Amino acid sequence: MTVLLLIRHGANDMVHGRLAGRLPGVRLNEEGRRQAANLAARLADLPIEAVYSSPLDRTVETAEAIAAPRGLPIRLVEALQEVDYGEWQGAELKELYKHELWPGVQHYPSGTRFPNGETLGETQMRIVTALDALRARHPKGMIAVVSHADAIRLATAYYIGIHIDLFQRLEVATCSVTAIGFTRMGPRLLAYNDTGSLAHLKPKPEEAQPAPSEASPQSGQAAEAATGNGVAAPTAEATGATTLA
Repeated sequence: MTVLLLIRHGANDMVHGRLAGRLPGVRLNEEGRRQAANLAARLADLPIEAVYSSPLDRTVETAEAIAAPRGLPIRLVEALQEVDYGEWQGAELKELYKHELWPGVQHYPSGTRFPNGETLGETQMRIVTALDALRARHPKGMIAVVSHADAIRLATAYYIGIHIDLFQRLEVATCSVTAIGFTRMGPRLLAYNDTGSLAHLKPKPEEAQPAPSEASPQSGQAAEAATGNGVAAPTAEATGATTLA
């Protein structure tokens, strides 16, 4: 089965006071760098075969902590971006709490649009489409996907069957790991908002090496499916960040 490790970026100076959104230059602070180093250690024994990331600075820096020890490239995926908060981007949260749209964001996110931005329903479909494309590319593997709190909460809600208007009940801490496995019977939540040991995600010996009859190269259909869902196949495997559409 495919296992998606949905990882939130580490802490930064805007994480508690402002809505950073897609602002450039929001980088990990000292706490965030420490979290990312601890994250890499927690993931060290897991058979991660690819690392994907939102293109924003804070997610790329977090992804580097995972990818560098493994010698893996970071593949940037635009569709894993933070929510388009429109005019709210960069605003102080204490001011947004007073905004007339705030109750809608909290209780009716499926139908509330950020001023000149997305609805959270649109964000959810964007994220899920990208993740479905990535898991089609890795039908039997484990991949790390570094993104943002709302994106991860929305994806988790979708896969475990929580209505989007209830997604605010989910919490996603900085550098936490949410793991979702995809079986023939559907998605399974293997870990949620985990900031501790991830040893339980390590495949059992019989799972680590599929039987010869089960092991086969990725089909052209899977690659085509990935490309058709807004994630272009990378043209090179050079170490560093590879941007995917």
